[in-house]
Amino acid sequence: MRVFADINEVIASQGEHLGYTDWVTIDQERISLFADATEDHQWIHIDQEKAASGPFGGTIAHGFLTLSMLAHFSQSSISLTEKPSMSINYGLNKVRFLQPVPSGARIRDGIELSSVQESPKGYLVTTTHTVEIEGQERPALVAESLGLWVP
Repeated sequence: MRVFADINEVIASQGEHLGYTDWVTIDQERISLFADATEDHQWIHIDQEKAASGPFGGTIAHGFLTLSMLAHFSQSSISLTEKPSMSINYGLNKVRFLQPVPSGARIRDGIELSSVQESPKGYLVTTTHTVEIEGQERPALVAESLGLWVP
């Protein structure tokens, strides 16, 4: 985890790669729970028998499940000693799903601090996430995420 003293140190680090998170296993239980939470029960995600003979050779995680892991990855990769009163998800600029995450695979996130802009509400922090699949050359997704840090 990269620990910054304050927002000025974060601003000075724009453009830096912050490192990689720990690996997280995306197992079938997590995929099935996500299917229940989102009402997305497509067979490629939950029907292990049918998916075994499908295009991916087994079930795969929902793209939005992989994307939702950015919240966990962000919290586990950057911290401020002088914490903001609130940090909220402000949205995404770009998201590309490059390859599916098979059930049982492990993923991690490489995070770059793209920019920090002061706004009337606080600081808009843009990070670029590259979510890797263990043992795969091509990432699962690349996304540019926005967080609003309120002093």
